[in-house]
Amino acid sequence: MSVMQVEVVSNEQQIFSGEASFVVVPTLSGELGIYPLHEPIMSLVRPGALRLTVPGSAEEVLVAISGGILEVLPHKITILADVAVRSAEMDAARAEEAKKAAEAKISQATDKESLAKAHAALAAAIAQLKTLDYIRAHKNK
Repeated sequence: MSVMQVEVVSNEQQIFSGEASFVVVPTLSGELGIYPLHEPIMSLVRPGALRLTVPGSAEEVLVAISGGILEVLPHKITILADVAVRSAEMDAARAEEAKKAAEAKISQATDKESLAKAHAALAAAIAQLKTLDYIRAHKNK
């Protein structure tokens, strides 16, 4: 089985570093499936669920990412995410509350900086909710 090195880094910490045999990344053009030896590309990442198939594990590794940049090389994938959270750390109620709070901050923003921060918080909450939806949809398969 061929593998590639995957690095997922947020502004705050390294989220994942290890080998994967398949990766699905939410990009602006849609979901991109990547196997080892993929042609080199760069792409913007949209909010959603990053899915990693890790050798020796029956379960996918899921990471909610709010956006960022993807770089693909034949043996390495790097994702520089604005915000990234592993699925084990997510909570639906907290993510929904964060989404509501971000929406309220957007409507109350009085300057560009506070509006940008509110949009970033909204993207992070949406990414977590999309990842949790994916988990619920695929739990019984």
